[in-house]
Amino acid sequence: MQIVFNTQVANSYKSNSQKIRVLTEDWVDNQAYCPNCGFDAIDKYPNNQPVADFSCTNCNEDYELKSKRNNLGKKIVDGAYATMIERLTSQNNPNFFFLNYNPQTYQVLNFLVIPKHFFIPEIIERRKPLSQNARRAGWVGCNILLNSIPNSGKIFLVKNGDTEPKNKVLQNWQKTLFLRQEKEIPVKGWLLDIMKCIESIGRRNFTLDDIYAFENELSKLHPENKHIKDKIRQQLQILRDKGYLDFVSRGNYRLV
Repeated sequence: MQIVFNTQVANSYKSNSQKIRVLTEDWVDNQAYCPNCGFDAIDKYPNNQPVADFSCTNCNEDYELKSKRNNLGKKIVDGAYATMIERLTSQNNPNFFFLNYNPQTYQVLNFLVIPKHFFIPEIIERRKPLSQNARRAGWVGCNILLNSIPNSGKIFLVKNGDTEPKNKVLQNWQKTLFLRQEKEIPVKGWLLDIMKCIESIGRRNFTLDDIYAFENELSKLHPENKHIKDKIRQQLQILRDKGYLDFVSRGNYRLV
């Protein structure tokens, strides 16, 4: 995988935003592979496709591309808030490619995919409506909160300028594919919250008491639930049954 843009494809464009769009799309079209099946042919949809930017010709997974120069940061600017929230429950919601690059060298710094099954309303931030003086007065956009997504949902193909092994990328994708089976967003939200709690511990091996330590935090996220510890045990059971973690002994678990 080459990690430098082919700048020649954008020579005819004067607008910097158009140049970057052409450069990043050309790079994905020619260098990326499908993280779901590993197929090398990721094809670009025609411009202004309402659903996605790219599709895998082998497994038909769709991908939308967002790019940003320098650092990825904690959030990515996206389109209309209402449209994004509606898409979260639709059948054609795409996965997201995120790419950040060095604007001086046109080198890819990070390129990652966030599978669509990690998208829930809680990671979408509503922006303020545009002012009455704006061309699209009253329009409401949104941000995707990267820091609200578990690390297991941020699968790097390129990280800090280095390409990740393809087999590792495919394994990381498969590891959380069980989330796609859960159609109820509130249920999925609970699983993602527990996954984030496990990651916050910072160890592969952890105890039930380690997760119980997040009881107050989880109570604030789910104020309607009055039995947080019972819910924690239920979610750990699900994650164990799905192969995300192992049950070591009573009250002891290990991330797979």
